[in-house]
Amino acid sequence: MDCNAQAAAESVARTSYGRLLAYLALQWRDLPAAEDALSEAFAAALSKWPQQGVPASPEGWLLTVARRKLIDESRRNLIFDPLNDSTIIRAEPSKDFPDERLRLMLICAHPAIDVAVRPALILQTVLGLEVKTMAAAFLTPPDTLTKRLTRAKKKIRDSGMAYERPDPQDMPDRLNSLLEATYAAYFLGGQTSLLDAADPEDLRSEAEYLARLIATLVPESAEALGFLALLCFCQARRPAQTSPDGDFIPLLEQQTGLWDSGLMKEGYTLLATASEMAQPGPFQIEASIHAAHCYRAFTGVVPWPEIASLYDALVDQHPTVGSLVGRAVAHASQDPARGLKLLDDIDPALVRNYQSWWLARGYVLEMLGQLDLACLSLERGLGLTTDPGLRRYLSSRLARIKSASSPERRYL
Repeated sequence: MDCNAQAAAESVARTSYGRLLAYLALQWRDLPAAEDALSEAFAAALSKWPQQGVPASPEGWLLTVARRKLIDESRRNLIFDPLNDSTIIRAEPSKDFPDERLRLMLICAHPAIDVAVRPALILQTVLGLEVKTMAAAFLTPPDTLTKRLTRAKKKIRDSGMAYERPDPQDMPDRLNSLLEATYAAYFLGGQTSLLDAADPEDLRSEAEYLARLIATLVPESAEALGFLALLCFCQARRPAQTSPDGDFIPLLEQQTGLWDSGLMKEGYTLLATASEMAQPGPFQIEASIHAAHCYRAFTGVVPWPEIASLYDALVDQHPTVGSLVGRAVAHASQDPARGLKLLDDIDPALVRNYQSWWLARGYVLEMLGQLDLACLSLERGLGLTTDPGLRRYLSSRLARIKSASSPERRYL
């Protein structure tokens, strides 16, 4: 296959898939059919572009091919051609929705859709992520997630949701699902091994763009501002997260001089504005936790008591596995024995294959001097890790702990 043609197709898939799908889905009011047509259009591109050359407008070519397929399918099924329907939903950007993908996100977050599947539905339809990629993020078996997504799309098609014109007034009731999906996209952007051919930088940048768009459209929402602040703090630390060789660098070992001071300042400003609104929520608490970690850039000290208190508040509002593990690590930094108990109190069924729990447990056991047990936990965490940079870091850390725990070293 022509490498240039394949690269062009992959580039369009990364940067324009969501916009193309949103346009088609909103025109045809049939999300599954739009997905199938766009998938066939990409397959046609991979077949024809190597011989015919990459068109001047790859997005326009794909859109034309997909629309033809939808029209052909409509005629075969004796369905009225939406291109001639005066009630058609036009997907062009408007002042209310400057990016048509936001309309599709709101449809995917409709109250009639199971709240547990909305974020994954948004990720698949708007950002084109595969089920196997999302399943890892949502701790759900791929087959289970596929069935849930199929049911949700069928409900959108059969109930007439896609006929709706989402209004800006719909944003507050559906906002949390939009933010959760965007946060999951950002998280996946940091998991390069999960993304196959996708560009993790593109995905994280896309998540930041969507967060800014949402915050602009609902400036009265403290959670939207808090969420954008959270991503600002995360983005600020990105330059220090990996070594020049691509090895992972944990937060407490990062050089704070590499953190982006402009993004940190923006995060603090957004968080202050959100706080003044007196609308507390979990994303604001998470942003506050990251803000506290960023204090180290100015004071040289990590305020662990404040971070532990914030995690307690987060668990009270939003007791996810991630927040429970984070709380345990925060408390362990002051009282390792308490941190270990908090980790062991989490339902074993939830953490059996949860990499972060095993790594956190290894970290706390090392603090307690239980090096042999720490190695066992870290080895389990390493076995659940696929990211090459993180694997190299964990392997090096394991070797260091094993060396320290060897009988010869104990008596030196």
